[in-house]
Order: sequence, then structure tokens, then C-alpha cells
Amino acid sequence: MSDDAERGPIKRVVIVGGGTAGWMTAAAMARLCAGGVAVTLIESDEIGTVGVGEATIPTLRTFNAMLGIDEDDFLRATQGTFKLGIEFVGWGEIGERYLHPFGTYGRESQAIRFHQFWLALRQDRRFAKEAGRLDDYNITASAAHLGRFARPAGDPTTVLSTLGYAFHLDAGLYARYLRRHAEDRGIRRVEGCIVDVQRGARADMIAAVTLKDGRVIDGDLFIDCSGFRGLLIEDCLKTGYEDWSRWLPCDRAVAVPCRSVEPPRPYTRATADAAGWRWRIPLQHRVGNGYVYASAHIDDAEAERTLIAGLDGEPLAAPRRLSFTAGRRRRAWVGNVVAIGLAGGFIEPLESTSIHLIQTGIARLLALFPDRDFAQPETDQYNRMTALEYEQVRDFIILHYKATARDDTPFWRRCRAMEIPDTLAAKIALFRSSGRVFRQDDDLFTLDSWVAVMLGQNIMPDGHDPLVDALPIEGTRRFLAHLRDIVGRTAAAMPRHADFIAHHCRSAWP
Repeated sequence: MSDDAERGPIKRVVIVGGGTAGWMTAAAMARLCAGGVAVTLIESDEIGTVGVGEATIPTLRTFNAMLGIDEDDFLRATQGTFKLGIEFVGWGEIGERYLHPFGTYGRESQAIRFHQFWLALRQDRRFAKEAGRLDDYNITASAAHLGRFARPAGDPTTVLSTLGYAFHLDAGLYARYLRRHAEDRGIRRVEGCIVDVQRGARADMIAAVTLKDGRVIDGDLFIDCSGFRGLLIEDCLKTGYEDWSRWLPCDRAVAVPCRSVEPPRPYTRATADAAGWRWRIPLQHRVGNGYVYASAHIDDAEAERTLIAGLDGEPLAAPRRLSFTAGRRRRAWVGNVVAIGLAGGFIEPLESTSIHLIQTGIARLLALFPDRDFAQPETDQYNRMTALEYEQVRDFIILHYKATARDDTPFWRRCRAMEIPDTLAAKIALFRSSGRVFRQDDDLFTLDSWVAVMLGQNIMPDGHDPLVDALPIEGTRRFLAHLRDIVGRTAAAMPRHADFIAHHCRSAWP
């Protein structure tokens, strides 16, 4: 740009929309306020937020730590519980269940991944029964099965150091918590409904937004956190949307909280149903429930009846419905507008990635934070990284649907028969051959996560890493038996999940 008046550092940031995405962005941007940047968040009390995502993955701990948030205080404020993984019920076969735990399986030895030792023992007819379950070698999985929890140990030589955890939380309370954090550090909140958008000097730039009461809010950088609508990124800039419904056919959800009837379990449950799946997320004060489904295979009324019939306790509110199309914006950053959260795309909440995708969108923006000239290389890099991350998450979610033996309903027969992305097909083929998994360093899901879901969905390798066979089988047997014993004893000694919450972070609310 030739006009020097349009160069220089960003001085005004405008966040359009509140909710989890808006207030996570505001909390992270609050550090800019100390440097003289004015950060304004616009949200309207007339516009509700989706607010059905209440399960997270371990990366949220990094975000909260970056903000300097005390974990116990955060859990009390959000009615939170701990999450050690996700239990999948009825995905591979009706009646089957498996756990996708956080944390790691066993430990590597001589640069060989642990699950390869387990496969080798399991595939040896003499010792197959000795191998046991792979979960027996994962402290996170073992604790989840027992309903226990403790924070990881600091000593990296102990098995407890390999435990991984995340949270179940009330998303609305989390947004409120972050709002207090952000406003205390200089974020300005403006209540109002946007009725008009003024374009800038360039076709891909926004100059200001106008509220219903006539106020005009101008800015240098606009962050679109307006939800599925994409008020700036789509309504105004027409960036386009990449539709992934051919792989992810669920396009509706209905959610309802219910009364707790038991102490909260330290894991999310995802139960496959006739036309999709149902979630169960235990908080301190209630249980969050939902049914994610394909409208081509069940109508809204029947989906709601199915959800209500499967509740553990009394419903505490009227069911809420939402519609979506799985996919992402073709470009998440255009000109001076960056889309964060649902405004940038949506992948159904099967693996609890929605809040994580907000977090990484924010992190990328801060890493590539622009001047007012909005140089194209930074924008292009942001879009490349965002597209790759969404595609990697997409493939992991598709795996759950594709790798099924269910043929009891048209929905599941469609999932079994569908063509899948080449990137996922190659991963499945490699694992089926030798149990190997290769991932890019920036892939959200770890090797252990891929192993958990591949095996859980009954993709059993034909072989294993031949390097294991170069080691004495007796040594492998002793190695596994020792680890299994340590993991079992450590998990059994941990406090019960409910007791840990009561001692450290029980909410004062009824």
C-alpha cells in the first residue's frame, strides 16, 4: 500500500461476537491493551450463543496457563469436572465399547513404540492372553475405568507423569469467567446488534460496523466470532465454504441438560445411535446431553424423543436445536478480517475439538499478528495452517464413522460404504499392515490417539514392527508384565474423581 497513513501498527481491534470464541479471543488479546491497542468486543444480548460444547481436550490447559488462570478457581467457576478421555459405545459393533484416553500407552523401548510390543505379544499364540488390554498399560485409561483422578506427577520417571487430562465445563460459565478476566485487563465490551458493515478502501477490508442504535465502531483489525452466520467473513466478504457433508453427514443436533443421578465420571461418553450419536458430559451440577444426527435419516421430533428417552435423570431445561454443515471457510483470513470459532468452520463435537480450534486460531493470529498493511504472506500462511489443521481433525472424525461393522440402519450402511479422503485411506492401510502410524508434527491427535481409535474400531494390524522380533520374547513378556503391574497399582491408589473435586475445586453453587 502506498498511503503511509494506512501503514503502521494495529491500534484498534474489534471482536464481533461474544460466547466462548469471542471471550477466549478477548482474553488472549488483553495483553495488547498494555501496549496501547484498543480492543473492543461487540455482543448482543438479543443473539444467543450455541453453548452446547462442554467437553474439551488437554490443550485447553495450555491456554488457561498462558492467561495465568488458576485451575481450581476456573473449575469452581465453570462447575467443571476432569476428563480423562472419551468412551465410545456401539461404534464398531452394537454393544461394544472402547476408551480413547488422553496420556500415553506404556513407554518406548529401544526407539520402538510401546503398542508394537503389545501387538507382538498379542499376535504370538503362546502368549496372546498375557497381553491383556492395551488400556492396562495406560494410566489415564486405567484411572478412567476405575473412576479415579489425580494430577500428573512432576517426576518424568513415574508412570503418573504420563497421565493426560482435560475438562468438562459449562461453556456459558466459561465465557462469563473469561469476560471478567478480559475486562479487568482493559477489554471494552459494547452491547449492541450490528445492522450494517462499512467497507474499507480495499474490497477485502472492513472499515467499521454500525449498531442498531446508530453507534459506529471502527477498527483496523476485525475478528469475526459471530458463529455459523459469519457476519463479516461470509455475509460481507463472501469467502465461500468448503462442504464436508459427503464424509460427515450429521447436520443437526439437539441438546438438553439433566439432573445428575451418580457421581461424575471422569470421561465423556459418545453412544452411537440409529442416525448419529449421543453425548453425555458430567459436570458438578448437572449432566450435559445431546444427539448429533443426520436429518436425512431421522426427523427433528424423533431425534428429540430419542434423546429424552435416554437421559439418566430429569431434564432441567427445554431441548435446544441447532443446524450446521460440516466444513470450513475457504479462507479464514481475508483482508483485515479473521474468522475464529464457528465463523471459521465447524467439525462436529465427536472428539471435543471446537474449543481447541478456537484456541489455535487465536494462537496463529498472535504468531502472525499484522501491521495495518496486512501483508499477503502472513495471511496466506495463516490460511494454509488453518486449512491443514481442519483437514487433519476432519480425517480423525471420519475414521470413527468409516471403520464400523454396523449395518443395522441406512445411516451406518452409508458410512461403511462411503469413499474417504486419500490421506485417511493411506493411514488406515498402513496401520492395518503393521500397526504403524505416521503423523505430521502439528497434527492435533497423537500417535496414541490414532492407535486407540483404530484398535477400538476393530482395525487390527496383520503384523507388527519387525524390530520387536529382534528382541527376546521373554524380555517383552517381563517388560509388559512389569508395566501392567505398576499402572494397575498406581491407578488403584488414586483418589476417586468425586473426592478429588470435593477436596480441590468443588463449586459453591447448588
